Parts: sequence; C-alpha cells; structure tokens
Amino acid sequence: MVPPTVTVTVLQAVQEAFKRAEKTGRTQQIELGTDLYIRINTAGGRKFLLFQLEGTPEEAFGHALAQALEFKNYQVGWHQGATLKSLTVEEG
Repeated sequence: MVPPTVTVTVLQAVQEAFKRAEKTGRTQQIELGTDLYIRINTAGGRKFLLFQLEGTPEEAFGHALAQALEFKNYQVGWHQGATLKSLTVEEG
C-alpha cells in the first residue's frame, strides 16, 4: 500500500527544519522554490540564511519569514561568500 500524499506549507516545512536542527545539532537546508534556498542553524540561537544560485534573495522575504516564525528582536544582514551573496536573519 502506498502511503497517502501529505501537503505541508512552506512555513510548516521551515518550522520542522528548525526542530530537526535543534534536535540533531546540524544545519538544515530546504529548497523553497526555483533557485531559492534556506539554510537553518540553531547553534547559539535561531538563525537562517537565504540564498540563490543566480542573483540575491529579496530582503522583504527574509523579514516576512522572520515574522512568520515569530523571531524576537531579529537582525537582517548580508554575507558575501566566495560565490554567493546571502541574506542572513538572526534572532536577537
């Protein structure tokens, strides 16, 4: 018997990834859409990084996601890596 299909929202997927990151102590990564990714880390507090392989993520999306995740006193910034510019969001 094939298990039923389960549909989850992007918010539910990200919330579960935060739980997994906390439980395992490992960074979690999810593809949110075509060429948009989130990397989640809970070491030292809740934080995430949004990046695209082509271009840069919109800052407004980082704010919206932080608010949906109920981040308190969060900070938004940019990180320039060797090949990608990423939006960082960290709870204060």
